Amino acid sequence: MATIKILTEPELRSLVTLDAATIECIEDCFRALATEAVVMPPILHLEIAEANGEIDTKTAYVPGLDSLAMKMSCGFFDNPKQGLPSLGGLMVVLSARTGVVEALLLDNGYLTDIRTAAAGAVAAKWLARKDSRRAGVLGTGGQARLQLEALCQVRPIEAASIWGRDHEKAEALADEMTNALGIAITATEDLERLVSTSDVVVSTTPSRVPLIEAKWLHPGLHITAMGSDAAYKNEVEPSAIAAADLYVPDRLSQVEILGELHHAVEAGVVAAGSSFPELGHVVAGRHRGRGSEDAMTICDLTGTGVQDTAIATLARSRADSMGVGAAFET
Repeated sequence: MATIKILTEPELRSLVTLDAATIECIEDCFRALATEAVVMPPILHLEIAEANGEIDTKTAYVPGLDSLAMKMSCGFFDNPKQGLPSLGGLMVVLSARTGVVEALLLDNGYLTDIRTAAAGAVAAKWLARKDSRRAGVLGTGGQARLQLEALCQVRPIEAASIWGRDHEKAEALADEMTNALGIAITATEDLERLVSTSDVVVSTTPSRVPLIEAKWLHPGLHITAMGSDAAYKNEVEPSAIAAADLYVPDRLSQVEILGELHHAVEAGVVAAGSSFPELGHVVAGRHRGRGSEDAMTICDLTGTGVQDTAIATLARSRADSMGVGAAFET
């Protein structure tokens, strides 16, 4: 007989928040990806076109950790029309020694949201100018909120602009985040101005066509593109990838299929098979990050299984130490 711990979304929200410890946890997992024999298979991606939906399954084994996570993440983008959230999912924690199921994390995508935002903070910490004070955010959903919150924890952001296809939503989010973060945040309909006046830009949309144009790039700018986690998504004009002084993916083999690099190769502006340092290589000191204050950098985040194992392990450890969760005998 085995005991499985079941943790609900409210319990997980009480255990894991977007704080310095969580950002450090995700930073450590990128370091492990670059320095240890992490086993991380390709993403299993399932598209359900008639429902405007997709399901991704991600996992990774990290040497030294007793457990690993299998994460199923859902995105059904017409759900809001039915009064349902567009994102969801769960994580299954298994023993790395026996394969026995140890926990079910019924987070409805919450842990994915947190680890994704934490990855944005890691990217900015290692690639954005240390004196970055103005941010630009593309998108009005949950990641727009979390990415801005995460960015403010690693850079001295004093002001921000938010762009969204629905300007009213952008205005509402700007008001909400002004109150939450205590900085000046405004909504804008001018994407070019947003990019040209920002030190850091974070794109968080599921766009199928480029939103950020290469001609808007300027010295000192850092872009974190995290919306393109499927082959058909594209937020950054392909020529911008070629124009960057430093392009850093989370996982090179992954962005060649899913991320912004995938489109740059298809467009012929970046040669197939080109080598780029991964974020973990920068974190681990195996590759220099920003080369100068004037360098233009881009980080391409598609989401990795090692992040899911890391955040699930953190949640499970805290649950065990605090006695949170229901035990279920099988």
